[in-house]
Amino acid sequence: MPLTDLPLDELRRYAPEIAEPADFDAFWAKTLAAAREAGTDPAEYRRVDSPLATVEVFDVRFPGWGGQPVAAWLLLPRGADGPLPGVVTYIGYGGGRGLHHENLLWSAAGYAHLVVDSRGQGHDTPDPDPAPGPQYVGGFMTRGAEDPEHYYYRRLMTDCVRAVDALRAHPAVDAGRVVVSGGSQGGGLALAVAGLAREAVAAALVDVPFLCHFRRGAETAAEGPYPELAQYLGVHRRIDPERLFGTLDYFDGVHFAPRATAPALFSVGLMDPVCPPSTVFAAYNRYAGPKDITVWRFGDHGGGRDSQPYEQMLWLRGLGLAPAADR
Repeated sequence: MPLTDLPLDELRRYAPEIAEPADFDAFWAKTLAAAREAGTDPAEYRRVDSPLATVEVFDVRFPGWGGQPVAAWLLLPRGADGPLPGVVTYIGYGGGRGLHHENLLWSAAGYAHLVVDSRGQGHDTPDPDPAPGPQYVGGFMTRGAEDPEHYYYRRLMTDCVRAVDALRAHPAVDAGRVVVSGGSQGGGLALAVAGLAREAVAAALVDVPFLCHFRRGAETAAEGPYPELAQYLGVHRRIDPERLFGTLDYFDGVHFAPRATAPALFSVGLMDPVCPPSTVFAAYNRYAGPKDITVWRFGDHGGGRDSQPYEQMLWLRGLGLAPAADR
């Protein structure tokens, strides 16, 4: 796999001017207020009879977009003294929360870990809201993309903010030490939440993020979801591309990044054909909080793969966000 984008020295300076919607903040304030008003019931936790000996597992439902129930797993270190720091993990494109035993790293490290299902993508959280407009292409990128009010990612990003609300309210969790995390789509969602819920997020782990600089992704990505945008515009040739990208501007990590203040650790693979490095740096270079980025020079969309979580754990320890026994 060759280098897919600009040289690293240019990437570190890459910060194109991308106009944001004038009502960006008002749009999101209205969106989140409506979700909180619609979903006032607390999250429900059902203990799972699991053969795991070191982890307590709970099947979770918390209110998301429109108060609709969103599934998650909560994994707690068995016998740990609280309150614990927490990690909220969002999932990559086309996936869901999976099985509870697939996500043991953060609870093994001593964190309360909430693994969030992705509506319509995961098995346990449907997306019942209609998406008007032409039939979307392939996955979720263009579902409702004619209007930001109906765009799919408005609902999913709202769910992700509400996941932080749910974990912070759990009695085993230190509400002041909640970290958001994810890779690819999950990384883009973690970045969005860091910008939308900055007072609730203590740190962000933004791994090879998707959902950043949509236009550049549609023009340069060779694989993955961004080409759905080009395919959609190619099929629906009467649609004005500026109208489509005008919708996407409400959901772009480039616009969430300047609003985020929590420390963030990004990662990028310079041979990534799915999330071209320039899309990652376009957001990273605008990130307002303390930040660092792990550059995997020969990494594809897997980035640093299993090496990156180790970097993340050490980085959180340096911030004082490790569990008490590990600090």
